[in-house]
Parts: sequence; structure tokens; C-alpha cells
Amino acid sequence: MSNALKIGIIGLDTSHVTAFTQLLNDSAHTYHVPGGKVVVAYPGGSPDFELSISRVQGFTDKLRDEYGVQIVDSVEQVAQQSDAILLESVDGRVHLEQFAKIAPYGKPVFIDKPLAVTSEHAKQIAELAAKHGVAVMSTSALRFAEGLTEVLASGEKGAIIGADAYGPMAIQPTQPGYFWYGIHSVEMVFAVLGKDCVDVTVTTNDDHDVIVGRWADGRIATVRGNRKGNNSFGAVVHREKGSQFVDVYSHPKPYYASLLERIVPMFKGEGAAIDFAETIAVIRFIEAANESRINGKTVAL
Repeated sequence: MSNALKIGIIGLDTSHVTAFTQLLNDSAHTYHVPGGKVVVAYPGGSPDFELSISRVQGFTDKLRDEYGVQIVDSVEQVAQQSDAILLESVDGRVHLEQFAKIAPYGKPVFIDKPLAVTSEHAKQIAELAAKHGVAVMSTSALRFAEGLTEVLASGEKGAIIGADAYGPMAIQPTQPGYFWYGIHSVEMVFAVLGKDCVDVTVTTNDDHDVIVGRWADGRIATVRGNRKGNNSFGAVVHREKGSQFVDVYSHPKPYYASLLERIVPMFKGEGAAIDFAETIAVIRFIEAANESRINGKTVAL
């Protein structure tokens, strides 16, 4: 591992940090992703967000005690002591502030979903990345679930004419509307149709939401969110000659491994797997859907 990248983590308040560290650091793991090792981390945590602050200590102890990760007192120390950074803070509100502190170090950064909880913050992150020449990528792991990748690669049913995705849609007061869990299903739709959505319209009640997105080329997609009943993710990709069900649980490889297989090459200077303009479009899509959810109107992106 001597030639492996030294990877730092910022924000130890999500299960992603243990999943990523295990896949990177444990060479005996079935789906081990080579090329980098997590060596340093800053715990962070958001005091007003229970699902953040209540989890920091447990994940900090696990990384330090089971994986020998050095725990430090600031995001700057992580940037100083690593070759590449996983910005994992579960609270999308803090991503711009944390990224602004580490961008001047010029290290490549993966920012876990959501990139930000406003499109203005998303654009500011893009500007900082450009200013400091930082390679940056942000996405939900669901975008790279093997079940979705396989369906997108199989073209025998012709061109894609639309998509329907679904998943749990819990609402967290600190993470506006669909930014908490809705982003996973939204990412799947963007993986299928691309970044050129023009407007969204939302129907909502206490238990369910349906977001209808219209793309510039006329294709239409839906995102169904459930707060009652089905708590799993999935999608249907519609093609000219038939529709294909996307089972994101069909493959034994965890989507975190599939995601890391895209992150590590970016960390090594091979470029991001996603156009950052598409990531900004995802954030704007969710922002517009939140607006439509409140006012009931069609909102342009």
C-alpha cells in the first residue's frame, strides 16, 4: 500500500464513512477498492441535527480503533495530511463552508450527497473549485448501482424515452424537502436522462410525493417518494421497444464499492465521472421541486 493515496475524511456523522473506509483499507474485503487508504479524519457534526451529532462519537471510535485512522481537530489538518479528501458531512448545509477551507490546498475532493441544499451554494462550490483548480465530484451512490448500470448498458430495446424512479422520501427539517432522501431517486433519473431538465411539477400529501420532470427534448420522468409503505429504491427505464425494471439490489456488489471505483480514478487525476454542471442541475431540480411542493405550481429550472 506504500504507493496508495492518503485519503482524508471530513465529517464522521454518516455510515458512509465506515463503509468507504472498510472498502478502501481492508484488502481482504470481497469488493475491496485499491488505490487509496483512509489515514486521517475530522469528526465534525451538526449540533442542531440529531441524525448527525448523535452518530459522530460511534463512527469516530470505529475509525480510530478498528482502522487506525488518525483523528484531528480541523478540516485544514485533514487537507494538509492527505492526498485526496472525502467530504462526508451528512449535513448539506455545511459543505460550502467546509469546502471553502480545504479548496486552497488543491486536493481532489468527493462531496457526498447532497452537494449543497441551495443551487447558490452549489454554484459557489463550483467557482471555488475552478479558482483553486480542484477536481470535485458529488453524487448519490445509487447513480452507480450495478442494476442501473447494467440496464443503461443494454441497448437492445432501443433509445430511452423516459424514466420513473422511486424510493423513501423522509423529510428532515434541517435538510429542505427532497434534499435528504429524495436526492437518491433524482440521481437515478439524471443518470438515465442527463442534465437538461426544464421544469418540475409536484403532487404531494402526507404519505407520498410525485415529482414530474420535463426534459428539453420532450422526454418526461417521474420521481415517486414514499413516507409510508414501500421503503426500497428502484426505477423503470422506458425505451422505444419496451421498459426495463432497475433492481438496485440485484447485484452483490454494494453501490458504495461501485461509487468508489469512480472516485479513486478522479483522486488520481483521471477526471470526474460526472460533469459538475449535471450535479448543479440535480441540486436545482430538487430546489425547484421543493418550491413546487409548497406552491403547487410548475417551476422552471
